[in-house]
Amino acid sequence: MSSRRPRRRWRWRAPRTSAAPAGEAGRLEGAPLGIKDLFCTEGVESTAASKILRGFKPTYESTVSANLWRDGAVMLGKLNMDEFAMGSSNETSAWGPVANPWRAEGGNAKLTPGGSSGGSASAVAAELCLGATATDTGGSIRQPAAFTGTVGIKPTYGRCSRWGIVAFASSLDQAGPMARTVEDTAILLSSMAGHDPKDSTSLPVETPDFASFCGKSVKGLRVGIPKEYRVDGMPAEIEKLWEQGIAWLKEAGCEIVEVSLPHTKYALPAYYIIAPAEASSNLARYDGMRYGLRVDGQNLTDTYEKSRAEGFGDEVKRRILIGTYVLSAGYYDAYYLKALKVRRRIADDFDQAWQKVDALLTPTAPSAAFALGEKSDDPVAMYLNDIFTVTVNLAGLPGMSVPAGVDAGGLPLGLQLIGRNLDEGTLFSLGSAIEKAADFRAKPAKWW
Repeated sequence: MSSRRPRRRWRWRAPRTSAAPAGEAGRLEGAPLGIKDLFCTEGVESTAASKILRGFKPTYESTVSANLWRDGAVMLGKLNMDEFAMGSSNETSAWGPVANPWRAEGGNAKLTPGGSSGGSASAVAAELCLGATATDTGGSIRQPAAFTGTVGIKPTYGRCSRWGIVAFASSLDQAGPMARTVEDTAILLSSMAGHDPKDSTSLPVETPDFASFCGKSVKGLRVGIPKEYRVDGMPAEIEKLWEQGIAWLKEAGCEIVEVSLPHTKYALPAYYIIAPAEASSNLARYDGMRYGLRVDGQNLTDTYEKSRAEGFGDEVKRRILIGTYVLSAGYYDAYYLKALKVRRRIADDFDQAWQKVDALLTPTAPSAAFALGEKSDDPVAMYLNDIFTVTVNLAGLPGMSVPAGVDAGGLPLGLQLIGRNLDEGTLFSLGSAIEKAADFRAKPAKWW
């Protein structure tokens, strides 16, 4: 029997009928989109890139994808991802890794597109689709966007419904779009967002026309530069790009203000306690009894154990074990409750910053895309990819990555904008200002 891992295939579906009245077109009429495999799609296999959900075909549609079909979008297929969205390199998928369409100049090594939304990022960067849905629990929209020269936004927690999206960490997960321009992401987000009574965390607020903020003057806006994001060992080209971004916003009329987010250094440890704790609870439902993979054992307990052992990959098992440990008697107070207190302090840091500034500018990731396999044997090194992004999820804020330059090897680099709750409009204005100044037109050389 071959030991090769099964290849992830695109699943094609006929265009859905638009809900627009006869003679009228929806705002996304005919737009070809890719859908991350975390979103349940009615009648189409939805696996969260895990063996344990192989063959699962939902009888319902996620609210976010239903909103897109309502506005006339067309689904080209489901997109690969890290298993249950747990990963920063799209190597934990049961279907095998996703290759970044970008290659370093003079090199032929396959690079990661980032994770967990690596399939979404790669499909958009390779121009296989106009845009894609994605999710962000600790940076899973923004880091892949930076690695692939695309635009991605994680909106405010509660802006997009989580109903019908396979859960990883419920208090952190948020859906958002990826596209090749700031305006395209704005158009997609206006369709994806909206209050949903089926999701108790969905915010009962109006959805603005986000595209109307693109190109809007940013003169007079105060942009904060958090000093704690100047971490030891940051590559010189990341520092240089950050300074260039500051210069671009100054030229556009923004006031640059240094701010402090003193609890930033505790963000990664807090995140990697809270997220696995919630994951261990959410993934308890996958037991081989109701749907997906079932491996029969000698008794009920044996069936549970064998189904979960065979169905979950190593990274998912690692996070379930971490989560179960920190929630266990004797460790709950020492780890989980302490992490929740740190989370509150991080949110307070941002609240203090908003008294001085309208948005923050930081790098998106600490490096450009790295080779597949380069960090897969070192979980801690992999987790450090989220160093600039996890604070946004812990505080529930909107964050956007915009392509702003390339490194010495010709690989794309991104800048991150962070905004107040429900103030995605300011991010679209600032993002379009950076996009205009950077004039990023680089594309991956076609090898696929």
